[in-house]
Amino acid sequence: MKHSADMRENNQLANVSDEIPRVNILGVGVTPVNLAQTVGILEKWQAEGRRKYVLCTSVHGIVEAQKDPEIRSALNRSGLTTEDGMPLVWWCRRGGYPNAGRVYGPDLLLAMCARAPQTGHRHYFYGSSPHVVQAMVSRLVARFPGLTIAGYRSPPFRPLTPEEGAADIQAINDARPDYVWVGLGMPKQDKWIVRHVGKIEAAALLGVGAAFDFAAGTKPQAPLWMQRSGLEWVFRLMTEPRRLAHRYLVYNSIFVVRAFQQLAGWKSYAQDW
Repeated sequence: MKHSADMRENNQLANVSDEIPRVNILGVGVTPVNLAQTVGILEKWQAEGRRKYVLCTSVHGIVEAQKDPEIRSALNRSGLTTEDGMPLVWWCRRGGYPNAGRVYGPDLLLAMCARAPQTGHRHYFYGSSPHVVQAMVSRLVARFPGLTIAGYRSPPFRPLTPEEGAADIQAINDARPDYVWVGLGMPKQDKWIVRHVGKIEAAALLGVGAAFDFAAGTKPQAPLWMQRSGLEWVFRLMTEPRRLAHRYLVYNSIFVVRAFQQLAGWKSYAQDW
């Protein structure tokens, strides 16, 4: 029954215009979609020969957008800016979109790979370390028989030279992917995607953050009950305190204060999309 409902939802979405609604969260236009809808949209883009991008964003991305106009512009001009965290899901539902759901980068990656044997779509992976990306590809191929890996590349952590950047674009295009998954971390991946959309011949470039590590099994994921209750950040903070303490303790606090101001009507944010 759930599968049939998801298919009906995808079919309905395929018949609507490209004007996907957005919810204003601190000046960022978040698209109030769920996982099934997102899969349907991505497959629609591929069928129509589109060249778009998707950013799975969380509270971290919303707060980054407050201080970095380039990030705000990237989030507001995407094909989809999905709710990677539960606070954004709750906000979208409160804004009149009861079907909004968490479109978590790791879940979206697995959902699209699960569809690949039926669709024949080709997937390319760009980012992370050579060890992680190779482990991820091996696990995905074993988990989803028939999955087509167009290619993968782990770029150096330093800035690329123009020649290296051009070579990467050419290599990706030569692989003829339908979807390019980018795991460079936020905000680096968001900026990379915006600079390469249109240059890379794929239906979508998708920024999925730590999805490569989770798919590779090199980092643990929070239990489902923590993910669904909005407590995943606590789990990740416990597993990587040095790297994530500033992000979660400082950024979450900033978000809570500004969210309260907006929801209370004390501060407004212009719609820049």
